[in-house]
Amino acid sequence: MNRALRARLARIPRIADDAVVIGLAALARLVVVAWAAGKFPPVADGSYYHVIGERIARGQGYTWLWPDGAVTYAAHYPVGYPWIVAGAYRLLGPEPWHAMLANALIGVAGAWAALAVARRSTSRALALLAGVLVALHPALVAYTPALMTEGVTASLCMLGAWAAVRAREAPERRRLPWLAVLGLLIGACTLVRPQAILIAPFLSWFAVPPENPWRPRLRATLVACGLAALLCVPWVVRNELRMGHAGLSFNGGWNLLIGNDPAGRGGWAELKVPEACRLVFQEADKDACFGREAVKQILAQPLAWAALAPSKLAVTFDYCGGAGWYLRESNGTVFTDDWKLRLGAVETLWIRLTLLASIVWAAWARGPLRRLRWALAAASIPFVFLQHGWVAWMGLAAVLACSGKALRRMPVLVPATLGMVATTGLTHAVFFGSGRYSLVVLPFVTCLACGLLTAGGQPAHTPALEGDLADAPH
Repeated sequence: MNRALRARLARIPRIADDAVVIGLAALARLVVVAWAAGKFPPVADGSYYHVIGERIARGQGYTWLWPDGAVTYAAHYPVGYPWIVAGAYRLLGPEPWHAMLANALIGVAGAWAALAVARRSTSRALALLAGVLVALHPALVAYTPALMTEGVTASLCMLGAWAAVRAREAPERRRLPWLAVLGLLIGACTLVRPQAILIAPFLSWFAVPPENPWRPRLRATLVACGLAALLCVPWVVRNELRMGHAGLSFNGGWNLLIGNDPAGRGGWAELKVPEACRLVFQEADKDACFGREAVKQILAQPLAWAALAPSKLAVTFDYCGGAGWYLRESNGTVFTDDWKLRLGAVETLWIRLTLLASIVWAAWARGPLRRLRWALAAASIPFVFLQHGWVAWMGLAAVLACSGKALRRMPVLVPATLGMVATTGLTHAVFFGSGRYSLVVLPFVTCLACGLLTAGGQPAHTPALEGDLADAPH
């Protein structure tokens, strides 16, 4: 049997697994879209994305029509998700369920990417389990009708992890194209959710084989992060020219000010406009004003601001509930409080079990400081079963971080999970929290959990056997 035929036969199980995950992810999401179509109008941030998506689809650009007939340039939220919505509306018509279909398609791609990344982390059976769990994850599937950014962000970040895996496996002469793909994916994700840029260094630094020294890693990081930033430059320039401020969006000042309000108890609160900003009306100027006033408040009482961080982490990680919240807000008649409670219970059980398995894996995996990792895990695990689950999430990040330099010898999934948990926690400890913000880490932790049964926490195979063999010499 020649090499080409062996390569083709070796791809059959992989293709079958791909078909299972893609089919389940598509079926679950399309069923939810069919059920939600016409029943759940956009609410909260989703109503903004819907209106802006309509305007972009009609060729009116990212602008806002005011009740008095005035039209102004806008960029309160980043442009990436409105572009996705606009694309769906341009192709299919301006109906919210068309945007839901776009969410479903991106969610399917994210589930497939989870399978592809998990293949490099564990056995074939457990990788398939990881892909199926992400494909059917109740928090992710039920969020499909929400015209919101978190589900799309989760999928784009997982696709970025897949590109990092491919870059790591590629021969040196073929690595640059995959680093470019990684940079473009994270750049697109940054246009959807700006804080996603923080994951780029984690993915690109480990997108190089473990035997390489720091210089090739630095080059890879500069290439990927540079391309991600370059993709965002045209929008930053547009905002500077049209709105007088360079930036991806203009809600950072709002969010910092809201997050400093004790009335929010770590979450969202009605914004209290400072006296200095009452006569500032231009969108970008107002956001800048809010940011300055927030910084003044924080500097005046830094301990009070820091004391809110645990509450912000609790709001973010203790209970997801993003899907139930959105569906209940959109149509409480169809999706009642009882259904919100039921979905929340299923989500919480699913998430806490995968979190528990991930902590155990992180402590069990071969590497340095194993006793310290087990001690941190032992201190974290009780919180998996308690109200304050955020402590367990931070414990997972701490256990993974203890691997230090050994992270580069581990599958890309491991530092990627560390990066997603750490950057999500850091971002919302600074600004404010919400359960839906933790959606972005769920595919990563689910995949990591499925490595639990792999001996020693190490891959049960060599990546070449499960990778894309299309590049194998014939």
